[in-house]
Amino acid sequence: MRTRSAARTPALTELGFGAAQLGNLGRVTSDEDASGAVDAAWRSGVRYFDTAPHYGLGLSERRLGAALSRRPRSQYTVSTKVGRLLVPSPRTAHLGDDGGFVVPAASRRSWDFSRDGILRSLEGSLERLGLDHVDIVYLHDPDDHWQEASTTGVDTLVELRDQGVVKAVGAGMNRTGMLTEFVRRCDVDIVMVAGRHTLLDHSAADELLPLALARGVGVVAAAVYNSGLLAAPRPPMHATYDYRPASREVLGRATAIADVCERHGSSLPEAAIAHPLRHPAVTSVVLGARNAQQSRINAERLAALVPDTLWDELTALSLLPASPATRAADGRT
Repeated sequence: MRTRSAARTPALTELGFGAAQLGNLGRVTSDEDASGAVDAAWRSGVRYFDTAPHYGLGLSERRLGAALSRRPRSQYTVSTKVGRLLVPSPRTAHLGDDGGFVVPAASRRSWDFSRDGILRSLEGSLERLGLDHVDIVYLHDPDDHWQEASTTGVDTLVELRDQGVVKAVGAGMNRTGMLTEFVRRCDVDIVMVAGRHTLLDHSAADELLPLALARGVGVVAAAVYNSGLLAAPRPPMHATYDYRPASREVLGRATAIADVCERHGSSLPEAAIAHPLRHPAVTSVVLGARNAQQSRINAERLAALVPDTLWDELTALSLLPASPATRAADGRT
């Protein structure tokens, strides 16, 4: 699988493995399926794996670490996140997690972008992953914590980077405005933008992507299916968009894009993966997988050739904005 890098980031495979489902996102994933998902991704050439303490209150990190433990450490890249510190909560261990993951609430999440909080969070992540280092650390969803995250938070990560503890640091969230400010004002190497550089949401292209490209900051595109609407060849009637029921207008746009894809021998999910990679600032697209079959499908969709004529028609129909910043790659542009 091809890799990409920016001036300030390590090379990442074009397809990254998002490990939220390994934390029982929305429903239970078995240990066997979790391991199989990672193994199938590895066989397809994926070497970038992303997780977070938030995902299943540490379950995702434990499962990912176990699945990668048989692999040579020098052959893969791991990113995790800080900002949500896991605090033991034995009083709620008999309850279910209220953060969207089907796990016992044996810990609670505590927002903490302080130096001590970040160091403790990373220490816990390394223990759960069974690793002596991770390659990339993101500040996780600092939406309501700009002041501390952009000062103490970034400063702590930069300190770790300068010490050689990690290779690259940045932030991950779904607000392009704040991510743009991290790139503009802070010493970050990489950002992860969720759901804002997709076939349906082009807001990252306004400022974030051009600025990141100019400054050599890598961009990882996540949630490119917009929480499910773009994951099937035809948008389902009751699809979700950004984790809410899709509006009639959004469903109509997705259906129109699917029509264009079919006319050009492609599919909506294939175009959804190919679209972010057309911009030269994007170094990887991260997709989740719950089992081996989903990992294989992700890799097959990445490998599909999406013709130039498809993008031309989407632009002509004003379903995509015209963008001069695209890159060609063996027939996929």
